[in-house]
Amino acid sequence: MDIVLRITVVYLFVLVGLRILGKREFGQLSPLELVSLLMIPEVVSQAMVGSDYSLTTGLAGLATLLVLVFLTSLLVQRFESVEHLIAGQPTVLVRDGEFIARAMNRMRVTPEEVFTEMRKAGMEQLAEVKWAILEPDGSIAIVARGEPQSAPGAPPPPRDERKKGI
Repeated sequence: MDIVLRITVVYLFVLVGLRILGKREFGQLSPLELVSLLMIPEVVSQAMVGSDYSLTTGLAGLATLLVLVFLTSLLVQRFESVEHLIAGQPTVLVRDGEFIARAMNRMRVTPEEVFTEMRKAGMEQLAEVKWAILEPDGSIAIVARGEPQSAPGAPPPPRDERKKGI
């Protein structure tokens, strides 16, 4: 039973720690961030299992971790407030061609990162951007001025047949 408690505490600690780091930290992992992420299991492994390295302890630890991941995903799927707590919410970085400095500073996003995503979207000027949004997964979505504002997967707006002379 000690192993279940240890792994639960470490899981919650890592989950909160990664959430505090922010969504930007996992959008594009640098080599340093990747190494840090890979070192987490090594750092906490002995804290999770203590000095018992038996197969039974390892399997109990793995089962506990899998149950915690399943329960977390279930809570995220069923409760929007838990999803926002764990995954975060989108953050608007650019509105109508102007940077929102407070949001960019809070999310630790540089103007150059926004410009990089603009270039990928085929835009050269900040004035061409209606919205730049930092998504919960760390990516930056760019919406150009003049693009239709329909939801993904929504049907196209109805055509006005009178304009075609029908």
